[in-house]
Amino acid sequence: MLRVLTLATLFPDITRPRLGPFVERQTLGLAAHPDVELQVVAPIGLPPFPLSLHPHYRRFSGVPDAEDWKGLRVQRPRFMHLPGSKGRFDAGAITRRLMPLLTDIRRTFPFDIIDAEFFFPDGPAAIALGGHFGVPVSIKARGADIHFWGHNEATAAQVRGAGRAAAGLLAVSEALKADMVRIAMPEERITVHYTGVDLDKFTVQDRAKAKSALGVSGPLIVSVGALIPRKGQSLVIDALPQLPDAHLVLIGEGEDRSRLSQQAAAMGVTDRVNFTGNLPHEEIAAWLSAADVMALPSASEGLANAWVEALACGTPIVITNAGGAREVLTDTNAGRIVDRTAGGVLAGLQSVFAHPPSRAACRQIAERFTWERNTEALFRHLSLLVGK
Repeated sequence: MLRVLTLATLFPDITRPRLGPFVERQTLGLAAHPDVELQVVAPIGLPPFPLSLHPHYRRFSGVPDAEDWKGLRVQRPRFMHLPGSKGRFDAGAITRRLMPLLTDIRRTFPFDIIDAEFFFPDGPAAIALGGHFGVPVSIKARGADIHFWGHNEATAAQVRGAGRAAAGLLAVSEALKADMVRIAMPEERITVHYTGVDLDKFTVQDRAKAKSALGVSGPLIVSVGALIPRKGQSLVIDALPQLPDAHLVLIGEGEDRSRLSQQAAAMGVTDRVNFTGNLPHEEIAAWLSAADVMALPSASEGLANAWVEALACGTPIVITNAGGAREVLTDTNAGRIVDRTAGGVLAGLQSVFAHPPSRAACRQIAERFTWERNTEALFRHLSLLVGK
């Protein structure tokens, strides 16, 4: 049996059930492998008293220290997070908190490897812990952990050092692998590990019926992603005045929500923009099945799961040449890769509306991304590291 300790700060709990859904799904898949035993450690950062009384942090008081989560054994230790420190102390705080906990865990679960699910702060902490317990470490890069934390002056050295020290590394796309190599991570230790999509949940439906069920008529644009400047939803709103019959649904939450709402009002399209907030996968699938196009003009990505989920629903995508975009959109019959400008996004949307791509072609692309392949590739990768 391969005994895996999964370290994941992006792991859901009762207060954040939609946090890190792809980390959760990947972990569930690996845990179900017949030759794997797995436990999860999902640290939660809290500031010192009295900042810990702030509602943002106080909500974690109801999260148990340990529990079974969808069949997984999950430990949720708290570590000291210092607001305003730009994260520079988080990895060290996690390491100190986890040393005694992992010592205790090893008495009954002698893990063979630590699998860190995000490069920061998970990665540097995993390296320190792996060295202490004498086990190899794998770290997965997902996008922002390299593009932001790997270049942030407060954390870049930690991220890059962890990348050079890990026994093995995973990247969600070839493009992200290249970005990792550019910051001096060892190319020979990086394996591309594509995400999966639930092809039973994200399916091709009758678009007219799907729209009717949601009370929608006319052209529908859906954008799935955190409402942050990097995702570029403002460029989609910019296009709406030139698409007078189209409605836009923004699925997600984030710091940009107020600004985007104000932009829609200023452009006179408020009645055609709907903010849904975060939604469960079942509801995201319903919107994607109804959509004529999913638009996400990101500045950077690893490989956006929203791209693949839309394609699985037979819905074309209009995206920028970010991260693994060209690794996913290999067929122009399934969407458009456009310039990250208002004009580029508008042209892509107009092209899709004028010449609707084949729903079958969209679905066929998504069928390359299965959770079964994801699990087998992860099992093979970790097994090889343990065997070295």
